[in-house]
Amino acid sequence: MSLEAETLLRSMADSKRLLLWRGAAVLFFLAALIIAVGKSHSTVSSLDARPHIARLVIHGVIGNDVSQITTALRKAQKSSSVTGLLLVVDSPGGGVTGGERLHDSIEKFAQVKPVVVTMGDMGASAAYMLSVPAQHIVALPSTLTGSIGVILQRPDLSPLLGRVGIDVAAITSGAMKDQTDPTSHLTPEGRTMLQGLVNDLFDQFVAMVVKGRHIPEDKVRSLADGRAYTGRQALSLGLIDELGDEDTARQWLRQRLKIGDAQYPVMPLLSVSKRHWYDFPRKRAMLEGVFGSGFTEMLEGRLTLSSLDGAVAILQP
Repeated sequence: MSLEAETLLRSMADSKRLLLWRGAAVLFFLAALIIAVGKSHSTVSSLDARPHIARLVIHGVIGNDVSQITTALRKAQKSSSVTGLLLVVDSPGGGVTGGERLHDSIEKFAQVKPVVVTMGDMGASAAYMLSVPAQHIVALPSTLTGSIGVILQRPDLSPLLGRVGIDVAAITSGAMKDQTDPTSHLTPEGRTMLQGLVNDLFDQFVAMVVKGRHIPEDKVRSLADGRAYTGRQALSLGLIDELGDEDTARQWLRQRLKIGDAQYPVMPLLSVSKRHWYDFPRKRAMLEGVFGSGFTEMLEGRLTLSSLDGAVAILQP
């Protein structure tokens, strides 16, 4: 083969690879855009007149806007047809504000009706925070839970801006006003101020665990260095009550309600009025065939996490 022909073939191959990469980048961008603007909308399911257990699923990264869930919990708490709550948790955590609001709503529900939590792969950080008001927590031996702690990430872009010749001048009313701005240099005083915020949020988290799990504060603090525990470890530490799956949690709730093994409806607290476009089997299969298994869940979780402002309570992947 002549040198010219070989060069031409190599150039064609390089062009084909570049085209494939560009196509993949376009697909990734479109998927992110559609997921970002095409979120499904959950609505409060009509509360059936028959006595039943409400089932609430907390899945994926927890955002700070949880008003639909808290509204549904408030209505279910007041409904005479809802006798208890089955809370299905599979989440690494998320926004501190969202976790706190869910915690408070579930705590109010648990004051008048029984609540049981069943954890899947994860029930960590803010997801553990919202679980502690329940009267009973069930997890799998391999569940990652705990991770009691708060993180506030504050990038400092000022050195990078200086290297490219950009000088950002902040005119502030006080020395701390620009310390959350990533284009401003983080001063020692600013770091101390932000650490104080994290410490106070952490103290609130600890207080929730102490109250919900009936564990002495000094023991909770000894466990709360941010680490996760397996379900088996968490059981021995008193962070959960029982090893098992959702059937185990349902059985506990039936016994608590004194309904035995009789047929008793378990109905979703929220009904989905609009599905994600990618939840339809062929479209999900197409996306995951290109980008790999679990792509849509990973992408949505990243988008939710990137939309959170301020401190988060999350088990970082």
